[in-house]
Amino acid sequence: MKFLSFTALQIKRKILSEEIRATDIVNMLFERIFKIDSNIQSFLTLDEENAFKKAEEIDKKVANHESVGLLAGIPIAVKDNICTKDLTTTCASKILKTFIPPYDAFVVKRLKEEDSIIIGKTNLDEFAMGSSTENSSYKITRNPYNQNFVPGGSSGGSSAAVSADLAFMALGSETGGSIRQPAALCGVVGLKPTYGRVSRFGLVAFSSSLDQIGPITKDVSDAALLLSVIAGKDKNDTTCADINVPDYLNGIGGGVKGIKIGIPREYFAEGLDADVRTAVDNSLKIYERLGAKLVEVSLPHTEYAVAVYYIVANAEASSNLSRFDGVRYGFRANNIKGIDEMYCRSRSEGFGNEVKRRVMLGNYALSSGYYEAYYLKASKVRNLIKKDFDTVFEKVDCIVCPTSPVPAFKIAERIDNPLEMYLSDIYTIPANLSGIPSISIPCGFSKEGLPIGLQILTNYFEEAKMLQIAYSFERDTDFHLIEPKL
Repeated sequence: MKFLSFTALQIKRKILSEEIRATDIVNMLFERIFKIDSNIQSFLTLDEENAFKKAEEIDKKVANHESVGLLAGIPIAVKDNICTKDLTTTCASKILKTFIPPYDAFVVKRLKEEDSIIIGKTNLDEFAMGSSTENSSYKITRNPYNQNFVPGGSSGGSSAAVSADLAFMALGSETGGSIRQPAALCGVVGLKPTYGRVSRFGLVAFSSSLDQIGPITKDVSDAALLLSVIAGKDKNDTTCADINVPDYLNGIGGGVKGIKIGIPREYFAEGLDADVRTAVDNSLKIYERLGAKLVEVSLPHTEYAVAVYYIVANAEASSNLSRFDGVRYGFRANNIKGIDEMYCRSRSEGFGNEVKRRVMLGNYALSSGYYEAYYLKASKVRNLIKKDFDTVFEKVDCIVCPTSPVPAFKIAERIDNPLEMYLSDIYTIPANLSGIPSISIPCGFSKEGLPIGLQILTNYFEEAKMLQIAYSFERDTDFHLIEPKL
């Protein structure tokens, strides 16, 4: 079972050198899932049969010295709002309980082309709306470091699975921090690419101008590998950029000597947990020792980011979720007497409380008489937030700050306080509003032994630089090696 704690790159090397077979790894992985995931609750659906078929295919290729893909033999989990052909995709919602997509998302297609082994679909907040994975219609995922605490969200299932060695890699999605925040809370690496770097084709839409798919991995090198596979132009997504995809692993070890790191004063204000502050301050000292220069910067419109986000995201969500009406696919209420009742009851019974709350807020923001006061104004402030980042990146190479203002919080502690829950993403939302890339890496632990994440942001399409800066810190520390005791 020792192999399960290896990184994806390490396990790939073992498989290619024939030290171990892919089928053996898959067998060990499912044994562990069946043993401990009843406590963690990271998976919604497992695909054991196809995983073993793919593993056998990889073993034959390796034995015959045939060429294999970049992810050959690596078991990977996929967030359950990303379409997988012939495998249930529920978005953790009752309304899509029996939905089986007839096609693969672009990113899933790329995983298969590069010989990865998809082991199952992971839990999330319903339609990715949440920061704790408590809003799932099916189960509550728990933090592997302490099962009384949340794993973060909405990609809590993917983050918990990687953290608990139930998957070597995972795909997550984020709209306001749903990759980086749970990655920080679960002690793993989570990367949000530049908007348009990765195709959204096959991602069930929440907020189309904000959504992005990205890697959740055990270390920075694995994140670089997975991003290299899923990034690139896709004709099915008109927002996907036609920009060359570099080999993100190449040059990752370049170091940070001479790099200018921006420290945004607004991210170190009142409300930042003391343990998080200490961990981030210590991380900045490490960067200084490694040769980076720290520069204080200002992002003055950050204070409006959460308000802007919850107007823009909810407005777009109310439009995107209108397709779930009980007519074309998904849940339909029984014993209905007319089309109006069918629409009303199917949506009322099919959606959970948080989704209904956000749809109502979005409809209100778009309604006649309020559009200019809310949505239009929010869009204008969003542009100011983008300009703040443009100004800062003229002076520095990257920005470093906390990923989350707090470590993981207890299950049920914030579920009845939406505002407090929304503020969990206060440090991650600005990157989504502006479209820039960002990564969260482990940088310490709280007094209770819960992981703390460090966030690194760079300018548009500078993922290679961002990964280099993240790897420099990781190489000098061992926080990513400290696993939960399960």
